[in-house]
Amino acid sequence: MRVPSRGPGRPGSSVAADGPVRTTTGPDLDAYRAAVTDLLVEVGAFTDGNSAAARLALLTDRLGEPVLADVLDATPQGLIGARETLLLEMARYRPNARSSAADLTALVRIYLLSRIDVMWWAATPAYRTDDQVQRDADLVDLDRLRRRGLLRFHYRRQPGTLLGRAVRAAQRRITPHRAPGTAGLRLRHVRPEPVALLNQIAAEFALAAPAGTPPLWVTSLTRSLEHQHRLRRLGYAAMVPSSHCLGWAADVEMHWFRRFGAAEALANVLLGRQDAGEINVVDEGQAWHLCVAPDAVSRLRRAYRADLGEC
Repeated sequence: MRVPSRGPGRPGSSVAADGPVRTTTGPDLDAYRAAVTDLLVEVGAFTDGNSAAARLALLTDRLGEPVLADVLDATPQGLIGARETLLLEMARYRPNARSSAADLTALVRIYLLSRIDVMWWAATPAYRTDDQVQRDADLVDLDRLRRRGLLRFHYRRQPGTLLGRAVRAAQRRITPHRAPGTAGLRLRHVRPEPVALLNQIAAEFALAAPAGTPPLWVTSLTRSLEHQHRLRRLGYAAMVPSSHCLGWAADVEMHWFRRFGAAEALANVLLGRQDAGEINVVDEGQAWHLCVAPDAVSRLRRAYRADLGEC
């Protein structure tokens, strides 16, 4: 399986599935992802409890290198804030079954690669509360789109009652592999552009995956800051700031598709979109995270309107 550490960030043009995507001049994302991969090898040597000082020295030195600093300095926290946040995340890290970060090295990978998202959308305000997400007129209701047959991907809602959670738990015991073992979406509201992107990815995946593979399964979309902090308290590796809280990110199930021999096909579809400059991809283990690139927004908006028959 290809690893999500490549993709163009240099000035120039790449070709997406249905046309070119303009790439804005900025940090070299190709070089940034490669530098993160190299850094992870070094971090892996300093993951025990007695290596805090060595980790501090390593990260202070390496994150200041231009190829990494150019991205981190373009985030709202700046280079120093991003570095200090990462060090704090590492100091607080405790392995648990809920976290997508299986170890400290995975935590560093998830944090650093997700900073590309934060850099892209630095000027976008976060959704502070669940109510703000539900009331935003710019977001669309997934359930309504599904009822109209406009979604090519699957998802399920998070149960909102004790009875619902009990029924979901029983279903998992009776048919443990019928669906991914995730809680489901807490909020069903999302920007139109990620919907168009996920529909396109789902169509590509359906063509590339072995016969009998279920459709693309989306495990997370828009979150509020209050929910992001709720996830952190529960032990999830939910970074702050996060593009989920800006409405531009999605998580898609990966581990479950290994049962169908389709995980590599899905990885190739996602990384192909990253190569085309449309998304940023982060391997988070069971699910892979993706974020829409600003340069892809106008094309995806047109695609969404076309799906609705508006143009």
